[in-house]
Amino acid sequence: MKIYHLSAECYPVAKVGGLADVVGALPKYQNLAGLDAAVVMPFYDRKFTRENEFDTVFQSATLLGTRRLYFEILKEKTDKLGFPLYLVKIPGLVDRENIYSYPDETEQFIAFQIAFLDWISYSQQSPDIIHCHDHHSGLIPFLLKYSKLYTRLADTPTVFTIHNGQYHGAFGWDKLAYLPEIDLSKTGLLDWAGGINPLASAVRCAFKYTTVSPSYLDELSISSNGLEYLFFLERARGVGIINGIDTQVWNSATDPMIVEKYTAIKVTSGKQKNKEALCARFNLDPSKPLISFIGRLVLEKGAELLAEAIETCLKDYAGQVNFLILGAGDEDIEKDLQELKENFPVDCNVYIGYNEELAHQVYAGSDFLLMPSRVEPCGLNQLYSLRYGTMPVVRSTGGLKDTVIDFGDAGGYGIRFNNVSVADIAYSVGRALALYPDTKQMQTLRKRMMALDFSWDASAKQYIELYKGIISTTATT
Repeated sequence: MKIYHLSAECYPVAKVGGLADVVGALPKYQNLAGLDAAVVMPFYDRKFTRENEFDTVFQSATLLGTRRLYFEILKEKTDKLGFPLYLVKIPGLVDRENIYSYPDETEQFIAFQIAFLDWISYSQQSPDIIHCHDHHSGLIPFLLKYSKLYTRLADTPTVFTIHNGQYHGAFGWDKLAYLPEIDLSKTGLLDWAGGINPLASAVRCAFKYTTVSPSYLDELSISSNGLEYLFFLERARGVGIINGIDTQVWNSATDPMIVEKYTAIKVTSGKQKNKEALCARFNLDPSKPLISFIGRLVLEKGAELLAEAIETCLKDYAGQVNFLILGAGDEDIEKDLQELKENFPVDCNVYIGYNEELAHQVYAGSDFLLMPSRVEPCGLNQLYSLRYGTMPVVRSTGGLKDTVIDFGDAGGYGIRFNNVSVADIAYSVGRALALYPDTKQMQTLRKRMMALDFSWDASAKQYIELYKGIISTTATT
């Protein structure tokens, strides 16, 4: 079974968020299960592309409206990521350093999608499934069905995965001419709220759409930035599949990025040594419980409440707890956190930016991981923290709700709260601090966390079954 995954991100080539982690792992595990899965993404002028070698496997030209674009398809030579990696390079448009935020981002991703379709069409390829991820590849299902250029591929099944339904990639009808020749009687499948909406189009046109957790599938009909009615109508065609994590990368027993490797048997001593190193770096007290936050400093993550909530906790539980923040995002949130650090220099520290190695060290050295998210389609951070015996403290939403059971419930191992509020965060921190001195229970809970299986093996199998069902259905129609 030949599968192409299309994505704007893929770890370790280019990463902004969890999308990159998923696309960097799922194809690898699908290949281990016997599929032929590859990733196709835009070319970025970044460390990975500078330090690795590529073969040019295809060259051609395409049109973006009246603009003629030359493009090439590059393949990483060694398949070192566990799957074939193909990069679409278009000089002056899809060959820059950053992934997002260019003024011509719409043109960037439309051209990426057209170049991909031209490649597989001209080279006479016949993939069994084209798996598109988020709106950056959301026009593919429509173009396959309704563009005269790709008639040979019209019956190719497509799967569309929504990693974040808040971002649609929408643009105006004035840019319709950027698309290759299409059946104009079908433009209603592109339209939402008076514009062209790639995410909405993919939900309508893909054979199946998936979300990265069952709860998020339900939540999209309540909150999806204007697409709520669409998800209500299309609910039966959706499937929720929890993301996995790459247990080869995230493994406290073998992780080369942490100070002390450890298994569940030695979780207490192993975590303490990592905590001591982490606290020494950030001038914190390793004898106190350490509560950390890792992620984007944006409203979706509830990050604008962090400074106030942490200040409340440091006053209510003076001298009893340390906090560490690793993240970047909204400048006002960053400023508030820096001021918090200055006001509580021995109890709190902040690292503005993202550092993959440091993230591993924070997971290994922290006692609790705070995730007060407003929106969390799946969430990977809580899965990483569980893998390292770090208790997640999460708001009950999306994938957090599906993967974290409160320790007060049967079989539980985490802390959950219901509202994105300072009061709920502070109350949950109080629960964590009340639990922490009970070393026997903490050890039991940590071992329970580390025994959980959130590997990609199970998730990859669910996707494979989904593919088989689609192929079986299309073969009989």
